[in-house]
Amino acid sequence: MKTNRWLGVATLVAVLALGVTTSMGQDRGRDNRDRPDRGRFDPAQMRERMMGYYREQLEVKDDAEWNVIQPLIQKVMDARMATMTGRGFGGFGRGGGPGGGPGDRGGDDRGRGPFGGQPNPEVEALQKAVDGKASNAELKAALSRYQESRKAKEEDLQKAQAELRKVLSVRQEAIATLRGLL
Repeated sequence: MKTNRWLGVATLVAVLALGVTTSMGQDRGRDNRDRPDRGRFDPAQMRERMMGYYREQLEVKDDAEWNVIQPLIQKVMDARMATMTGRGFGGFGRGGGPGGGPGDRGGDDRGRGPFGGQPNPEVEALQKAVDGKASNAELKAALSRYQESRKAKEEDLQKAQAELRKVLSVRQEAIATLRGLL
């Protein structure tokens, strides 16, 4: 199960990196003043690309079938992103590594997922307790709230995956599993 989750995260990161690299790599060396959107990350465009990728991978040709599957895939992707909130990459919560590093924005991204998003109050509270050298009782309480929140998000992800699994053929389920959706 954890392998599938990490495979899904790796797939998502690879697709996001490919999209960003492609958009940043075009027209290198040109003056971008005439293209104000150059280099900006567009989540809606990335979501659209991801959906196109999954539609192709799951071999969905019929629009009616896609209209059933697509919102369930989106629900899985949203639930997965929610489970990643506040974790950072490689287990490091703040950018480049332990204690910060490349990508560390002075803690501005605490409690956010690896691609931004809404702050997680439980992560923020736990980080504040750690930074403030809170008592063991306060740390334990903040840690418990964080763990409960994470557990609830994991359960939401499992429910979303179960809903998606119900509408997929066996072949599609196998493909979705290999692509990290399930």
